[in-house]
Amino acid sequence: MEKENSYRVKGSWKGGRNGLVSAEGIVEPTIPFSAPVEFKGESGYWTPEHFLVAAVVSCFMVTFSGMAESSKLNFLSLEVSVEGKLGKVDGKLGFAGVVLRPTLLIVANEDYERGNRLLEKAEHGCLIARSLSCPVTMEAMVQRADEVLAR
Repeated sequence: MEKENSYRVKGSWKGGRNGLVSAEGIVEPTIPFSAPVEFKGESGYWTPEHFLVAAVVSCFMVTFSGMAESSKLNFLSLEVSVEGKLGKVDGKLGFAGVVLRPTLLIVANEDYERGNRLLEKAEHGCLIARSLSCPVTMEAMVQRADEVLAR
């Protein structure tokens, strides 16, 4: 790697299983978090597990939008739901898999195949997903604007 980038985040414990994460002077706001309820955390907070899944979806979307811009793909919207599943992996609790479910709304019918190809490229190009030891899979849907409007 020619150039190395670093990203610094600070965690502060606030009691129980709660804390704050911040990237002081770089990113606002500070984000309160807790352990998941099923691990004796408080409800209503972001959890480390949600942060990991959010990192995957946000990276995927940024990767796709960059690829779409480079290839001049016009699209109306991209919505992505993502599910991370915890389970026993080699006898230890961990992420067993992550599933991305993007829905891409394209403008022109002739962009249907290209939209699918770019979604696949983004799936493989997302550096956060590539950094995980669990499988990351995708169940993509490309919709044409005229089909959506006809409903």
